[in-house]
Amino acid sequence: MSTKTEDMIERYLEAVAAQLPVDERDDIIAELRDLILSRVEAREETLGRPLTDDEREAILREIGHPLVVAARYRKGPDSLIGPELFPYWLYGVKAGLLVLVTLSAIGLFIRLVSGGDGANQAIGQAINGVIGSGLTLVGVLTVTGALMEHYGVRPKWLTDWRVKDLSAFGLSDPATWGLAARAAGERVQARAAAGRPAAGRRGCRARLTPVRSLVSEAAFSAVATGLFILWWVGLVSFPGLGTMRINGDLVTVTPAPVWTLLFVPILMYALAQLGVYLFTLIRPQAARMRALLAVVVGAAGLWLTWAIFDAGHWATLSIGAEQARIAGDWGLLDVDRLRELRDRDRDLVGVASMLSLIITWSLAISAVSLMYTIVANLWRAGRAEA
Repeated sequence: MSTKTEDMIERYLEAVAAQLPVDERDDIIAELRDLILSRVEAREETLGRPLTDDEREAILREIGHPLVVAARYRKGPDSLIGPELFPYWLYGVKAGLLVLVTLSAIGLFIRLVSGGDGANQAIGQAINGVIGSGLTLVGVLTVTGALMEHYGVRPKWLTDWRVKDLSAFGLSDPATWGLAARAAGERVQARAAAGRPAAGRRGCRARLTPVRSLVSEAAFSAVATGLFILWWVGLVSFPGLGTMRINGDLVTVTPAPVWTLLFVPILMYALAQLGVYLFTLIRPQAARMRALLAVVVGAAGLWLTWAIFDAGHWATLSIGAEQARIAGDWGLLDVDRLRELRDRDRDLVGVASMLSLIITWSLAISAVSLMYTIVANLWRAGRAEA
């Protein structure tokens, strides 16, 4: 065999070796060298002459590109996200983008309701924000999936799934949004028309069971909470939360000091909430443990709600030197104030007053909801099986 042939083969083998683990490289290259040389010799014997450069290179191309050949010998996954995890990755992307668009729409609504005349600009910024945040979401899910693929991580809910929990995956199909609820209503009506109402306690429970199962709600909530965490630490952004326009004037929204003081507690609370949702996905049958975890997280949320409300000052709106505080107290928890909401002026002070009222009532409703959650889960923990 000519020196030129050996040089070509060695260059090819060096390219393959560079992609292989050092401790296995020599054995693999020796095996691959024997394969190449045997093919070259067989081809030369068939033709009865030495191979040309193009013919030798054609043999190497038949064996494959060095990157592809090395991947055949390399241990571990041969793709970033394998076929087993890809459907879950795709579902996470679809459901996550749904939540992302919803949250961005809320930010856009805040900008439009302020009475500004920059609607086109606000919509454009919202679209840009969705694109940027969406790319970040896809990147985070891809890295997570790649790590799971590389280390062979398979949560229990990937393998030990149940048919009743599959309604969660309808979240990723826009064509089915709302259809499940309508179908459930039609089933109830058909049952009533046939004179076959469900009997006893079991029938009542069946009628009151939500269309989406416990696992479905946990999946959606986990995605939403994950997006909040990414936003809270600054990895994604939602236009409309930092600036707005009032009567054509650009308004700067400056967060109050309370958010800096509570940054870590809020992050820890969100992570704990995410942990409860993930626990629900992994152990949906562990009703008592899930209820106890919900009680602890609910108590933490109640404390955070009180801390935010007690701060009394949540943000400041500024137009040049003019400022107005978004703040609240017990005095705003008056139904008469809600009736006056639509009559408020759309100037800086009026918008700040409107947002103050909305946030105050939102915190109050959140506190009541958390108290109900704590009591309900204490009751569930006392009745559920471990």
